[in-house]
Amino acid sequence: MAMQMTGDNTQGEPMMDMNVVPLIDVLLVLLIMFIITIPVQSHAVKLDLPVNDPNQVQPPPIDPVKNKVVVSAAGQVLWNGSPVNLQQLRSYLDVTQQMNPIPELHMQPDATARYELVDQVLAVTKQARVQKMGFVGNEYYTNVF
Repeated sequence: MAMQMTGDNTQGEPMMDMNVVPLIDVLLVLLIMFIITIPVQSHAVKLDLPVNDPNQVQPPPIDPVKNKVVVSAAGQVLWNGSPVNLQQLRSYLDVTQQMNPIPELHMQPDATARYELVDQVLAVTKQARVQKMGFVGNEYYTNVF
């Protein structure tokens, strides 16, 4: 509240200064109400994520550094741990040969696997013109012979 204590207002004349305290109070209340009503800003990015479909078969991933082909004793050909047939193996090998740099292919036939299947896998790798290939797990053959 504004009070004027000078000698000019001793005759009981009304004050000419405006009282701004109620105006400031109202403005502060309006400011607080405005701050409360502002929605909280979130920095979330909305994405539509894929839903897992149990009927959809995902192909085994192709590693850009190295891939492993295993011929098991049960007659299965495994590409990075997933069973594939020779046609799928050929398509995966074709994809790897188009990559830059070309990933390595590690061939690991089981010691008791049929040679005929191993030979078919080697023929597929030759037809796909695999450039970087190596045999791993040769230490398992020392106990076979």
